[in-house]
Amino acid sequence: MRSFHVIANPLSGGGRAVHAAREVAADIGDAGGTVRITFSPGIEAADSLVRDTAAAGELAVVVGGDGMVSTMAGPLHQYDVSAAIIPSGRGNDFARQLGIPENVHDATRLAVGGVERKVDAIEVADRVVVGSVYAGVDSRVSELVNSSSGRLPSAAQYQLASVRGLLEFSPRNYRVQVDGEVFEYRGVTAIAANSGYYGKGMHVAPEADVHDGLLDVVMIAAGNRLKFVRSLPQLYRGTHVRNPEVTVARGVEVRIEAEGVEAYADGEPLAPAPVTARALSGALRLRLNN
Repeated sequence: MRSFHVIANPLSGGGRAVHAAREVAADIGDAGGTVRITFSPGIEAADSLVRDTAAAGELAVVVGGDGMVSTMAGPLHQYDVSAAIIPSGRGNDFARQLGIPENVHDATRLAVGGVERKVDAIEVADRVVVGSVYAGVDSRVSELVNSSSGRLPSAAQYQLASVRGLLEFSPRNYRVQVDGEVFEYRGVTAIAANSGYYGKGMHVAPEADVHDGLLDVVMIAAGNRLKFVRSLPQLYRGTHVRNPEVTVARGVEVRIEAEGVEAYADGEPLAPAPVTARALSGALRLRLNN
């Protein structure tokens, strides 16, 4: 049994990650492993925490939500550290894509006894992120969710923010380049997805595969606002891609241009558009099911 370094975001899930990290450590200890816990003081600590994990020859156990996993992704890739994920944030969409259980004890069993597999990531704006990069109405939704943190249940946060975002966001001209192929349209968003899920279970890119070395690009043209609101349930089923407003492409490098839009990645602000995202094939080594 190897040694484990449990790295938790104490703010994830309204503090739920603190309790989860202690449960994880107890389960690993019961299984015969050596374990220590670090509660990360912030984004700026990610590099030193993972570098320390690498030097100690430990497996990193990341406890938190999509933002925490994304924060750790760059150092995990840089130092080539094997890791496991214990989902304990608001959305947990990357864990959902990977089939990691939400139950802390089940996820810990996977961390201890799972199979290591290489998983793709995304390089964008001098960062490495894991789920998706997007610029449009979903940027506004992420902004609204972040500002409402702690005041509503997470499911209600995303649903209410999605409706409000659709009603508030004004369509604009997009130019999206996917491996040299150019798409121009007046629309509401462009998404470069490694993982198929975002927004707490919305299956925005249903064909996305974290093992194929490609990004699935979902482009949504402008349409009737009320129709968009009514079609929100389709996003959870992944059937929205059949609508005429939606175009899907696939490629390694994606450039998104749109005036006056802030790009987001995994629920966190990234940079003003334009942004260029590139698939990083096999960038992370994660403990998963067979």
